[in-house]
Amino acid sequence: MAYDSIYKPDLFAGQNIIVTGGGSGIGRCTAHELAALGAHVLLVGRNVEKLKKVAAEITEDGGKASWQVCDIRDEDAVTQLVSELIRKHGPIHGLVNNAGGQYPSPLASINQKGFETILRTNLVGGFLMAREVFNQSMSKHGGAIVNMLADMWGGMPGMGHSGAARSGMDNFTKTAAFEWGYAGVRVNAVAPGWVASSGMDTYEGAFRAVIPTLCEHVPLKRIGTESEISAAIVFLLSPAAAFVSGSTLRIDGAASLGGRAWPMHKAQNSHSYNGFHRAYLPEVLRPDVPKPDASNPDELKDKE
Repeated sequence: MAYDSIYKPDLFAGQNIIVTGGGSGIGRCTAHELAALGAHVLLVGRNVEKLKKVAAEITEDGGKASWQVCDIRDEDAVTQLVSELIRKHGPIHGLVNNAGGQYPSPLASINQKGFETILRTNLVGGFLMAREVFNQSMSKHGGAIVNMLADMWGGMPGMGHSGAARSGMDNFTKTAAFEWGYAGVRVNAVAPGWVASSGMDTYEGAFRAVIPTLCEHVPLKRIGTESEISAAIVFLLSPAAAFVSGSTLRIDGAASLGGRAWPMHKAQNSHSYNGFHRAYLPEVLRPDVPKPDASNPDELKDKE
């Protein structure tokens, strides 16, 4: 089997595209689609085994992938990483700033270290990657950058640290697009809503118990697939988006719109797209896996 992309197979032939956080979830899916479209995918992350596994999958499917370990929150490490990638593979044509992460907590319970850690992971690291890719390569050759946000438009209760970081990345996207446009560099972002991805299985307690019910809060009455996020990223990297820069594309089934006063109707005629042949359903969404009892307070306590 092969990735069932809607785009032409040689769309990114001869291009080097970095995907941070490429060892799992949306990053893994996007790396597979880009490789299926001819790109040499440069996987970056902190987990060696995950990066190796995805690179092996892509190679097995007939694509090209390399990997390199890096903590994108480390300025010197990022500078060295980009320099090494350029030395080995040549100019960088695209950057998918996908790496990130967070943990659920009310604002009153987040300490300074926790808040700063999430900002470094979801904002500072993306800035460092974009800056170095621009300074070392794209300022000379042009290119496209896609940043990762989230549905934080109405605040992000329960994950205020991540909401602050993602909001900052939205503004960074706009500023970078304006400042770097002269060099032929486009900078855009995607803001996924709830997506059936491996990241859902990292949550526990009360937050995990809520996940299976999320589709009830989406007008399309379902959650998204990794392929639906990847397809948007691929579009923003592609020549079809040659005059699109400084934009953030919401991919959330309209969940970020409207208000509680408007009634939600029953689902009908909503169909998902899943072109990723190696996709799998997170355990928290599988009907055969036991779920926390939402009526039992002890099961809803988040584990430390």
